Amino acid sequence: MIAPDDRRTAVVVLVPGADRVVRRWRDRHDPHAAAGVPAHVTVLYPWIPADALTAEDERALAALAAAHDRFALDFAGFGTLGRTLWLAPSPAEPVVALTRAVAARWPQHPPYRGRFDGDHPHLTIADGADPVLFPRITDDVGAHLPLRVDVTELTLVEQRAGGWRLRRSFPLGTAGSPAGR
Repeated sequence: MIAPDDRRTAVVVLVPGADRVVRRWRDRHDPHAAAGVPAHVTVLYPWIPADALTAEDERALAALAAAHDRFALDFAGFGTLGRTLWLAPSPAEPVVALTRAVAARWPQHPPYRGRFDGDHPHLTIADGADPVLFPRITDDVGAHLPLRVDVTELTLVEQRAGGWRLRRSFPLGTAGSPAGR
C-alpha cells in the first residue's frame, strides 16, 4: 500500500500517437507503463505530493500551461543510458522550457529531486531492461518512425494504490492568443 505522503504526481506531455508503436515494449519493459502511465514525455517528476496539491497549485499550472504555445514534436532517434532506452523528441526546447518554467514556479520540487537537470526530455520505451534487447526493440520501433505529435496540453498524473491515473489536463496556449504570447 502507498503511504499518503508517498502518493506522487508528475506533470507530463502525453504522446498517444506513440502508444501504437511502443506499447508492447513499454508494457513488458517499463514499470510505469505496467502501472498505468501511457506513453509520455516527462515535464516534471516528482511534482507536489498528491495530498499536498492545492487548487491554487492547479490554477497556477493551468496559467503556466496557457502561457506556453502549442508545439509539435518529432520522434526519429533513440537514446540509451545503462538499462534504459528512449525515443528522443525533436525539438527538445519546448519541453525543456516547460520543465524550467514549472521548476521555477515550484523550486522546492526540482526535476527528479535534483538528481538530473530535466534538460533531456525523452519517451521511455524500456527501463531496467537487458540492453541486449535494445537492437530488437529499436528495429521494431524504428520501422514506424519518424513519428510526429502535436502537443496541445500538459497532463497531471497521480500515483494511487492501484497505479497511476490521469488527474487533469491543462491546455497550452495558441500562437497569437493572449494566453499564448
